[in-house]
Amino acid sequence: MRMSNLHHFTEHHRYCVSREFGLSVIDGRMLSSVYQPMVGAFAISFYRLLVEHVPADSIGYSGVEQQRRLFMTLGVEPNEKGRKYLIDQASRLEAVGLLQTCRIYVPETDDYLYEYELMPPLSPADFFATQHLTLLLRDKIGKFAVLSLREQFWNREPEEWSRRSIGKENISVPFYDIFQLNTHVIDYELEQALAEVATVRQPGMRESGEQAIGYSDIILRFPRESVNRAHVEKLRFDHTQMGVINYVAHKYELSPQDLCRLLDEDGVFSPEGEVILDALQYKASQHFRQDMKRQEKREIAAAKVVSIRSSASEENDDSIAPPEQSVEMEYYVEVPPQFLSKCDIHQYNMMLRNEPYTRLLQTFFPGAVPSHLMDMFEKIDLNYKLSGEVINVLIHYLMTMVASGGEQRMNRNFVEAIASNMLVKQVNTYEKAVKYIRDQSKVKGKGATTNTAAGSRSRSYAKNTGRSAKPEIPIVLDDGSAGTVSEEEFAAMMKKAAEIKANKKKGVSQAP
Repeated sequence: MRMSNLHHFTEHHRYCVSREFGLSVIDGRMLSSVYQPMVGAFAISFYRLLVEHVPADSIGYSGVEQQRRLFMTLGVEPNEKGRKYLIDQASRLEAVGLLQTCRIYVPETDDYLYEYELMPPLSPADFFATQHLTLLLRDKIGKFAVLSLREQFWNREPEEWSRRSIGKENISVPFYDIFQLNTHVIDYELEQALAEVATVRQPGMRESGEQAIGYSDIILRFPRESVNRAHVEKLRFDHTQMGVINYVAHKYELSPQDLCRLLDEDGVFSPEGEVILDALQYKASQHFRQDMKRQEKREIAAAKVVSIRSSASEENDDSIAPPEQSVEMEYYVEVPPQFLSKCDIHQYNMMLRNEPYTRLLQTFFPGAVPSHLMDMFEKIDLNYKLSGEVINVLIHYLMTMVASGGEQRMNRNFVEAIASNMLVKQVNTYEKAVKYIRDQSKVKGKGATTNTAAGSRSRSYAKNTGRSAKPEIPIVLDDGSAGTVSEEEFAAMMKKAAEIKANKKKGVSQAP
C-alpha cells in the first residue's frame, strides 16, 4: 500500500471488501502453514478478518463502513504509529498476492474511499511452482523445512498403480456428446441479466452510462461464412479479450459495425484465437484517420461554424465514466488557461491520466484537430510504443509551452526529439512523465536565469572598472602658452641646429 500522506489513511475513512471466492480446507492450511511464516501472524489475522466481512456462503461486496472497525477489532491504536503498522501489514499481504488495495477519490467530499479486494491463496502446486514465493519461504523457515512442508500436501499414488500408468487412456465423454444446446437463438435478456447481477467487474465494462460493446453486439453482425467466425465465438466467455476490444473501440470511436468489419480482416487473430492488439490498433487507426478526413470534407462542404467532431466530442465528454486510475496529488499538473472555465485541477488530471490521446487532442481545439498533429502523435503511439498516459502528459507539456508564449513551434522534429528522449530515459508511467516535464521546466528556467545573470555581470564589469573595448588616447589641449620661447632658449636651439648641420657636412665629406 503506497501511502505518501498518513492523513489520507485514518480510522475515519470509509472502506469496503470484495471477495469472489470461498476459503476451503486446503486454503486454510496454506494460510497457516505457508503464508503465515512469510508475512506473519498479524497479517494473516488481518486477511481472515477481511474475508469474514462477506458471508461465508456468498461472494461479492461487503457494506461500506469506517476503518475504525478494523483498528478496534485488530487492537491497533488509531494514531500515527498504528496507521503505519496497519499499512505495513496490508503491504505484506499485497506483496504475496493475497490482497489488492484501491483508493477511490470522491470529488463531492474531497476525500478517499478504500476497496480491499481479496485474492485466494495459491494451491500447493501453483505455490511451489512460483519461484520467488518458494525462495521467500526458504529464507524464512529453511530449505529442508520447505521440502518437508511440500511433501505434507501430497499423497503419493500407490506403487502398483504407477506401473500401469503407461497405458492410460482417457475414455471420458465430452459435453456435446450428451447435451445439445440451441445455439441458433441468442437469449439477449438472459445475458444482460447475468451481466447486471455479476459481481465480478469485467474488463472493458465502464462504470458510467457509456455503454460498452458486448459479445452479442458483435456476433449478431458478424458474417457466418467468415474465417474468423470461430475465433469471435470464443469471445463469449473471454472477458479479457472483450476488454481489449472495447479499449480499442473506445480509443478510436468505433461502432459495432466498424468493429465487426475490422475483426473480419486477416491478421487480427493469432492461430490460437487471441486478439493481436497491435494489428487491431493499426487497422483501427487507419479507419479513424479516414473517417476524420471524410468528416473534414463534409464540414467544409456544409460550411459549418461548429464542427461535427467538436459536437460529438462534447456529447461523449458528458458520458465519460469517472476515471478508474487515480492520480496522487503530488503528481498534479497545473490546468492550462483554456481549461480554467471548463474543469478544476482534479478533473483535468483525471482526464490526463485516463483519456486516450485522440480524445484529449479534441478538447484542445474548438474544431477539428490539425492533421499534422494527429500524424505526429499517431506515430509516437504506434511506432514508439509510448503509453497513452505518457502521450497525454507530453501533449499537456507542449500545449502549455506554446500557450505561454514560447518561441518554440510544435513541429515534427521538436516533438519527436522529446518523445525519443522519453524513451531513452524509460519514461513509461504517468508519474515518471510528470517528473520529466518538471525537470525540463527547471532546466529551461535555470538556463534563462544564467543568461540574464551573465549579461548583468558584463554590464556591471564595464561600468565599475571603466574599461572599454578601445584604448583611451590622451588629448593635448592648447592653453596658449605653447608658442612662447625665451631668448636664452632660442639661442640654445639655434646653436644646437648649427652643430647638427656641421656634423652632417663633415659626415658627407668623409664618405668614400
